[in-house]
Amino acid sequence: MTEANAETVDFRYELSDRQIQFAIDENIYPRDAVFGAAYIFIDRCYVFLERPADRKVSVRLRTKQAATEAELEALAGEFANELLNQVLRVRIGESTARIREYYMARAFFSSEGKSTIDQLLAELDAEEMAEAPLEVPVPWEKSNG
Repeated sequence: MTEANAETVDFRYELSDRQIQFAIDENIYPRDAVFGAAYIFIDRCYVFLERPADRKVSVRLRTKQAATEAELEALAGEFANELLNQVLRVRIGESTARIREYYMARAFFSSEGKSTIDQLLAELDAEEMAEAPLEVPVPWEKSNG
């Protein structure tokens, strides 16, 4: 075994008719990343998630149509790549959460004058006051004529 091969991680999976199954360790891949990757694949295949042990998620991808062994292996590889993509998204979301919270708080609770909602409500009140008087004619009242 060469040094380069010693550093690679073996991606173990089980193949059967129209499906491939593999286990994911939540210590490496957060559950939200697993769910995100699974969601990306629901239009292409049936996705089944199980919990065989604590901090483990079993993923079973079943194709909607017949598939060769090579197509199933490619599907598993694409899932693994999407899983890495989702891990990155989760980590970026966690690291930028405070910044997003700050901007949202600033947008909603700005102390610079009236908020947009307050301005719109004031405009509506002004329009209602400028409309016709509040006296509504009643058709059954007798006229003085």
